[in-house]
Amino acid sequence: MQAQLINGKEIAIEMKETLKLEVQQLISQGIRPGLAVVLVGEDPGSQIYVRNKANECEKLGIYSEVIRIPETTTDLELLELIHKLNQNTDIHGILVQSPLPAHISEKAIVNAIDAAKDVDCFHPENVGNLMIGDKGILPCTPAGIIEMLKVSGIEMAGKQAVVIGRSNIVGKPIAMLLLRENATVTICHSKTVDMKQITRQADIVIAAVGRAHFITEDYIKPGAVVIDVGINRLENGKVVGDVDMESVKRVAGYVSPVPGGVGPMTITMLLKNTLEAAKHTLSKRV
Repeated sequence: MQAQLINGKEIAIEMKETLKLEVQQLISQGIRPGLAVVLVGEDPGSQIYVRNKANECEKLGIYSEVIRIPETTTDLELLELIHKLNQNTDIHGILVQSPLPAHISEKAIVNAIDAAKDVDCFHPENVGNLMIGDKGILPCTPAGIIEMLKVSGIEMAGKQAVVIGRSNIVGKPIAMLLLRENATVTICHSKTVDMKQITRQADIVIAAVGRAHFITEDYIKPGAVVIDVGINRLENGKVVGDVDMESVKRVAGYVSPVPGGVGPMTITMLLKNTLEAAKHTLSKRV
């Protein structure tokens, strides 16, 4: 048995073709979606992410503004910048790139972003909407995972789903989205006792641990769907996921690769969120 790959890169390409048409339609109605990305400091990884986001915006016709400010920027200065972006009608989405310098309060920055422009879905209002099932902006990586499962024809309703990891960025929100799809959800974490016993019962396993090759075949029920959210760089520079692909693909029914799985979907969902925020602006005009 050899698992079928869920190719996030291909799914993202198809999604972006649709998004591009929607962007053009919105532009024809007088609104060009706009995304502002704020980069504090010179973190090399962040520089790459920001450049990729700007390139993807350009391909779709979304206005992109990258604001680079020094690492010495104070909380107050960054809050003032966010206030200006909140008031800027050309900007529909605001993203402050993580990680931030240690002296800046990430919580204060997230809370300062207009919830309607919070395309990362970190603002408490948007997190609350996610929790109670109201409509609104969805977190990029978890929403991308759900899209991958749907496009691959994987039924979630009534299935046992296990999320490994309880972060606010992936673990908790993907659990909420799986519940929306009527899956029965268990969250495992570092204090979970006998994790393998739990994961071997799962029809769907979402691995968001942050440890290279942590999930091996003995964690997986034959035929299960395995989504690998991990991005880990080995000493030789190779990027790998949380899943030991070589062993897991012998047992699983479906598995997402790293790279080329969840990663491309995350940026695509960010673009979709920016488009949806711009559409909301149009709806307020009517």
